[in-house]
Amino acid sequence: MSILTEAQAKAILDKVIALSKADECTASLTGSVEGNIRFALNNVSTSGIVSDTSLNVSVAFGKRVGMASINELDDAALERVVHRAEDLARLAPENPEHMPVIDKQAYTPSATFSASTAAITPEFRAQVAADSIGPCKAEKLIAAGFLEDGQSFVAFANSKGNFGYQQATAFNYTCTVRTENGRGSGWVGRNLKDAADFKADQDIRTAMRKAVASAEAKALEPGKYTVILEPAAAAGLISFMMNFFDARSADEGRSFLSKKGGGNKLGEQVYDPRVHLFSDPWHPDAPVMPWDGEGLPRERMDIIKDGKIANLQYSRYWAQKQGKKPTARPGNLLMGGGSKSTAELVAGTQRGILLTRTWYIRMVDPQTVLLTGLTRDGTFYIENGKIKHPVKNFRFNESPVIMLNNIDELGKPVRVAGDESSFVMMIPPMRLRDFTFTSLSDAV
Repeated sequence: MSILTEAQAKAILDKVIALSKADECTASLTGSVEGNIRFALNNVSTSGIVSDTSLNVSVAFGKRVGMASINELDDAALERVVHRAEDLARLAPENPEHMPVIDKQAYTPSATFSASTAAITPEFRAQVAADSIGPCKAEKLIAAGFLEDGQSFVAFANSKGNFGYQQATAFNYTCTVRTENGRGSGWVGRNLKDAADFKADQDIRTAMRKAVASAEAKALEPGKYTVILEPAAAAGLISFMMNFFDARSADEGRSFLSKKGGGNKLGEQVYDPRVHLFSDPWHPDAPVMPWDGEGLPRERMDIIKDGKIANLQYSRYWAQKQGKKPTARPGNLLMGGGSKSTAELVAGTQRGILLTRTWYIRMVDPQTVLLTGLTRDGTFYIENGKIKHPVKNFRFNESPVIMLNNIDELGKPVRVAGDESSFVMMIPPMRLRDFTFTSLSDAV
């Protein structure tokens, strides 16, 4: 029952809307079947399948809003959850920023469903673990990893006749490989649309090579260096920055996109002219749902174009207040680049540092998006276009805004996971000048 058809979902949602006596009602149904397998110390530790279906109801009497949820879908349960939401709404204070439910919309479906991913079995997951562990055992290395996959559906309806339904799948794999003495560490991650494209026995070799090559790392003096960020390393910094592309926070002076004296930097040059960030729910390699959490239709939208701020995200409330058109919250983040691989960027580097991953990223200063974090799982010194030796990990203090003004070259974008399970990114490897390392880290 976890994956309902469109007809089944609509029948339930229609009942919920009809049951409500509130001024307005929105109901959403979500369901999923999610599988996973985890391994560590070259052994499978856990595996399982979790399935669930949930109904969420939101009602309003004027500006008084109440919400309730339930995972039972019989008629009596539907009546209970609607009444519960209405009781809460009657008790709630008025929300001065409440917006009425949206009118009926037209959505263009996106290709979020993959048959090969939906068909994953426990045997498939076990084989992924075996293909990850086997090569490591043979080379006296230690693997620890996690595979998550799943299929899901989303359906919603409101009292103004709006309705949406779509199915989706997800696939995310990560694996860390360590040397037996714990002095070398490598990592590989794959976020894919189609499970048919995944070959664990091949991808694990990347983590194995880095684990062996990163042992006996040498200390390098902190300072400013030319760096090559692999896509996963760049993604953590860039996704953090995108939290500030909200028009309200910029207009109210709480963002690096705020202008002195009021207003925002929409249309202004903020980055290197080569920076192009956009969102597109129908991108063939990174499709996402064609609506956001409020049911607003997503569009292909430039966010940064030629280094200029092309669009900010306007909530319905702030758009009405500012006389602007509301914009749906993006579901993916796509960055333009070139055609070179990470290896080709390394080959063109006289001196620099290659970063596999950035992690434990935290905010230092929201006005400049200054972030701090650590490198991990393979940090290497480059000389004359070749990896010369591993270096100890660093703590960095860097702003992605400054970082994207110090571009030497961008490579070919690849798909990586963002900061949420549903957030997909296409990010290129990038060679950057003057990346700031502040101290050494003894962690591997």
